[in-house]
Amino acid sequence: MAELTRILVTGGAGFIGSHVVDALVEKGHAVGVVDSLATGNRNNLNPDAVFYEADITDARELSRVFAEFKPQVLDHHAAQISVALSSRDPAADAMTNVIGSINILEAARSAGVEHLVFASTGGALYGDPVKVPAAETTAIAPLSPYGASKASVETYLKMYHDTYGFSYTALRYANVFGPRQTAEGEAGVIAIFVNRMLKGENPVIFGDGEQQRDFVYVGDVAKANVNAIESRLEGAYNVGTGVPFSVNEIARELAIVCAFEGSFEYAEERAGEVRRVTLDASNLMRETGWQPKIQLAEGLVLTVAHQNAQMNRSI
Repeated sequence: MAELTRILVTGGAGFIGSHVVDALVEKGHAVGVVDSLATGNRNNLNPDAVFYEADITDARELSRVFAEFKPQVLDHHAAQISVALSSRDPAADAMTNVIGSINILEAARSAGVEHLVFASTGGALYGDPVKVPAAETTAIAPLSPYGASKASVETYLKMYHDTYGFSYTALRYANVFGPRQTAEGEAGVIAIFVNRMLKGENPVIFGDGEQQRDFVYVGDVAKANVNAIESRLEGAYNVGTGVPFSVNEIARELAIVCAFEGSFEYAEERAGEVRRVTLDASNLMRETGWQPKIQLAEGLVLTVAHQNAQMNRSI
């Protein structure tokens, strides 16, 4: 087992962040959680983690949290995650994702944090790459303010590294899915479909549905974070499977799992929509031994089972 580390996770009550917290607690680390609960869910909080209800846009409150918890490592997942919302309100997206992240970097630098892991994006960062799967050397060409904000934070991380000797890992996620994902926002396409199908409502597919994505299970993403922290991995790394699935294929697979007998509705394609992207994660695999363990079919079954349980509990 790796040496015990004090790790602060921002967004630790959210979808991905809560799974990261669970994985770190299971490994025996001392974990703190920062979450405003604006989109995070209190029910996702691990009882063995110290919780601080705080917003990353509040620099003074962040300084207090860092001084109290004294983290050695920071895992930064707190973010505005909706591509569609970022296109409607780029300033609000930048306030959380850029200014909030600068607040995090400054708090971490002042507190003497040893290493920072940043939840970046692969799907939105590379835009529509000419060659897929995209490698970390693929040109950064975001098509949405959300992708631009993540690219901006990666630039700040590199600057902090070069100027202050700051150690960091930027994990560029593919489309993450799994239990606890809310049926809100573009990033939650599987959760949206599951939610509608289980209610007997027709899912809405934007465009022709032939957009191709790389879907990676949230438990595998949590493991990537653990590996990055315990190995103090340096630089930017893709986290994905490299396997393309169209939105239409996902809808058909989920219809089988959900026993859905309705039809799919189609609507106009949304602005900022990437047409085709998958990620080459071979560098992460080589450096840390990480492998995606849960394939799409199994992950969809686990996701539907969890959502079914949640819906039955609320009845």
